[in-house]
Amino acid sequence: MVTASHNPEPDNGVKLVDPRGEMLESSWEAHATALANAPSSVAFIAAVDELVRATQIDLSIPARVVYARDTRPTGPQLVAALRDGLEAIKAEYRDAGVTTTPVLHYLVRTINTKGTKDSYGEDTEEGYITKIGDAFKKLLAGKPTPPPLLIDCANGVGALMAERFKAYLGGIFNINLVNADLHTPGVLNNACGADFVKVNQKLPPSITLQPGQRACSLDGDADRLMYYYADERGQFHMLDGDKITALVASYIVELVKASGLDEQIKVGVVQTAYANGSSTKYLSGRLPVKCVSTGVKHLHHAAEQYDVGVYFEANGHGTVLFSPAAQELISSHKASTALTNLKNIIDVINQTVGDALSDAFLVEAVLAHKSFSGVEWDSLYCDLPNRLVKVVVSDRNAFKTEDAERRLVSPPGLQAKVNELVRRYEGGRSFVRPSGTEDVVRVYAEAATRAEADELAFRVAGLVYDEAGGDSSQRPKEFL
Repeated sequence: MVTASHNPEPDNGVKLVDPRGEMLESSWEAHATALANAPSSVAFIAAVDELVRATQIDLSIPARVVYARDTRPTGPQLVAALRDGLEAIKAEYRDAGVTTTPVLHYLVRTINTKGTKDSYGEDTEEGYITKIGDAFKKLLAGKPTPPPLLIDCANGVGALMAERFKAYLGGIFNINLVNADLHTPGVLNNACGADFVKVNQKLPPSITLQPGQRACSLDGDADRLMYYYADERGQFHMLDGDKITALVASYIVELVKASGLDEQIKVGVVQTAYANGSSTKYLSGRLPVKCVSTGVKHLHHAAEQYDVGVYFEANGHGTVLFSPAAQELISSHKASTALTNLKNIIDVINQTVGDALSDAFLVEAVLAHKSFSGVEWDSLYCDLPNRLVKVVVSDRNAFKTEDAERRLVSPPGLQAKVNELVRRYEGGRSFVRPSGTEDVVRVYAEAATRAEADELAFRVAGLVYDEAGGDSSQRPKEFL
């Protein structure tokens, strides 16, 4: 998938999908890094040869590759280069055109399971829309028509797919699209989209909500989802990945229990250290919760350990995985309304990867079944105020963590100083981790009040900046 997701429009990159339509195992990253950093063509070919040798690839078996891109202006050039490479190694390929990342994941899974007992659907965009759309229609059958949903498409490729769902669902579910401009240069992810809402904790300036109205934002390639609503005073409230987890996981637990399968099917949740402490507390009282390192690949593989694994990063990227054994049980168990709902929930979810549109329909189905507005959903638990701060450092590799990135082991002594600061704040929690993508260290903090969460975050950020040998003349003024 040629995309840079929620990043600004000038950026571009590649996401690789494994043959099951899922995230690549992290063991492949070392090979990808060696190939990307090869200093010359000769070194590149040597790295390819090493990859073939190390992974025992049989080159006589033809390779099949499916690729797609988002709407970035640099996409066509990168796709042309990709096609040259595929032709050079005589791979079979299929161009899926301009589409969302989740659609590409879906296509890989459907192509590779076609004609088997694990068949996942038709290997076309139409197959994707009808599978999810039909399941959603069945879940809404007999329920009052939900109020229209406003979808902020981040001026990205999600607008194309949202438009097709809007046409497919017709009057059963009304969708209004905003930030769906695919032609004006520079607008992609600019002051809109899921990442803007999560980072700034406010509405995109292009959106006005009426009291009681709910809406959601996708990111640039439509694999992240952020919900929000306006209360009766018109005040903005964000419903992030943690809130989605609480809503969806508790509903699935209810369905499993009502179907009489709670002894055989165990539902679990996977979170990262970024999950709000209140959400972890709420969920831990109801079902098993596991914390893993940041990154969807870690969450996805941990979720596979449960019969039903629910994972959403706080940033809104996530899905629900049903094990083959759980799906078998559900399909063969004695019929009931709860069981029918469970079967439709399985089909509304894109199990290959986080999918903003599929996840939005999942949320809407649960809200309809529970007769919840944004207010009732938000009141499941009350978020602790939190703050995320970036600290620019000369070498992020000097920062090493353990315990699912919740504790620093290097630089030595820094964690003890962080602990000392945290102890001063009621409900305080903070952790420091190096970014996986840029030379910065991220500081997360939460506390009982907004002012205390901000103060704790900026104190820890100042501590990190000084420990990393930051230039005192360049020290950000908000760092304490």
